[in-house]
Amino acid sequence: MVSRAERSAFSDWWWTVDRLLLAALAILMLAGLVFLMAGGPPVAERLGLSTFHFVNRQVLFLVPALLIMLPVSFLSLRHIRRLALLVYIGGMALIMLAFQFGPEIKGAHRWIVIGPLGIQPSEFVKPAFVILAAWAFSEGARRKDMPGALLALMLLPATIIPLILQPDFGQTMLVTIVWCGLFFVAGLHWFWVMGLGGAGLVGIVAAYEFLPHVRARFERFLDKDSGDTFQVDTAMESFSRGGWLGRGPGEGTVKRILPDAHTDFIFAVTAEEFGIVVCLALLMLFAFIVLRGLMLAKRNEDTFCRLAATGLILMFGLQACINMMVNVHLMPAKGMTLPFISYGGSSLLSLALGMGFLIALTRRRPRSETMENFSQDWPR
Repeated sequence: MVSRAERSAFSDWWWTVDRLLLAALAILMLAGLVFLMAGGPPVAERLGLSTFHFVNRQVLFLVPALLIMLPVSFLSLRHIRRLALLVYIGGMALIMLAFQFGPEIKGAHRWIVIGPLGIQPSEFVKPAFVILAAWAFSEGARRKDMPGALLALMLLPATIIPLILQPDFGQTMLVTIVWCGLFFVAGLHWFWVMGLGGAGLVGIVAAYEFLPHVRARFERFLDKDSGDTFQVDTAMESFSRGGWLGRGPGEGTVKRILPDAHTDFIFAVTAEEFGIVVCLALLMLFAFIVLRGLMLAKRNEDTFCRLAATGLILMFGLQACINMMVNVHLMPAKGMTLPFISYGGSSLLSLALGMGFLIALTRRRPRSETMENFSQDWPR
């Protein structure tokens, strides 16, 4: 046991961190390994890899993910903002390099290869973007001489234009919705709510008109006869075959023909083998993390912490919702992973960074420490 009387960095962290949130994230990571053992082997065998190739690699990625999440959760507010700035600059630089040097995968330049590793820089930009946008909005609210809203407004196109050019419509939509959520929480007037909503509709129509892959996905979603809907149809079949209690671990058959059974459609594989009951339990776990995060954000008196925590948990929850809705054919396919469940090194590491930020932001801090952090960041 860690004593409250003990004065050390770990004891201070242990007694100020939200342990329920920490436990829920740990359960989610372990569940991800279990579900990946169901969805990963068939894909690995089709590709001529060892049976547990994806499971072993996910475990290898899980170690650095924990080494990112836990140390980041120790950071002060000042160091959170500085780390986010460094990650954002580095991530955007890698996105630019990916246009020139990155491989083209499924018609997009989203990856850059560094040695033996393939990295998707946009995954790391997302949590850093939330921190910087929250920082700008909070400074604008706190200081009249600081054009925070303008800086946050400039940050949005600077982030999403490279994502559109990749192209990556799913990540662009996710970042934009989270930014609008931050703007709303920061005290957005209803006039701007209507304006942003209209701009969003214009953006969706423009994407449909000028991006062929976006148009194809919308048309396949609305009309099955307009294109190949094999993955979505197969995913839906997984739910009907699994029923409420599932066919049992390792007994699923649909996963053997589902191309992305270990990534985008791992939720469908879970339904067939473990049943709809387990899928509902997983949904409740995601809901608990989101509601717990929002509750902690609401309790926080510091504007920056409240905005940043809200943005991070909104991004986490939206990503989970989009993935699960695609699996049950409530949204067009987006190519978005299920947080901590789907296979993917970049996704896992960026989620660990984001949740590390969230844990650090929601720690209980004396008000004097919060004000000291701001005064050192922005000299008067």
